[in-house]
Amino acid sequence: MPTDFLTSAAIGVLAQLVDGALGMAYGVTSAALLLALGLPPAMASASVHYAETFTCGASGVSHLVAGNVLKRLFWALVVPGAIGATIGAYVVSHVPALWMKLALTPYLIGMGLFLLFRRQPRQRLHEETPKVSRPLGLVAGFADAVAGGGWSALTVPTLVARGVRPRMVIGTVHLAKCVVSAVASISFFVHVGFPQGASVLGLIAGGVVAAPLSALLARRMPPRVATVLAALAVLAIGINNIAHTLLVH
Repeated sequence: MPTDFLTSAAIGVLAQLVDGALGMAYGVTSAALLLALGLPPAMASASVHYAETFTCGASGVSHLVAGNVLKRLFWALVVPGAIGATIGAYVVSHVPALWMKLALTPYLIGMGLFLLFRRQPRQRLHEETPKVSRPLGLVAGFADAVAGGGWSALTVPTLVARGVRPRMVIGTVHLAKCVVSAVASISFFVHVGFPQGASVLGLIAGGVVAAPLSALLARRMPPRVATVLAALAVLAIGINNIAHTLLVH
């Protein structure tokens, strides 16, 4: 089997396990791999969205079966998220994505620090839909399409910070991400076409294989542990954006 496929499949497994358990980091890991394999940034972003349509679908269905999905929250995220992704895919075809990553970095670092150090011994976890869900979905869908990632990094910590049960946030965000990625993929296909098949198929295969296990990890992980790990992942993404910007310039 092609080396690109096997390498992508291995990274797809690792990325899906992390993403399924924490609700984020699949796109960041996958995009870094594709860039390392020599794909141009726009094509790498498109490849990730093609793959996420299937991996997030498999993960989302697994979370649905495991009872980790809130239907009202799903619809509150997915409709504005699809609209934002459509707009973002158009914008990224005409405007560099670096400014979006820089704009997201202060939010990511601030949210990561907030989740990491906030006191929550008496917080009541709930399964209601916060009012911020719809505008959050719109912004996250746009940012995800423009920057090649950001849907989970924006939605998961924001919803967890508002007291929604972490495993329900992770499952719902994944299922919504499947639809948002499909919409973004259609737009990317119109603008940049279809990328190298081996890398995309490898990411899909690895992600689909690991999806059921990632759903079980989310169900069994204590809420505070998931919150802390999510905070560290968000901080890592923000710091990575800063480091990447300094290296480029």
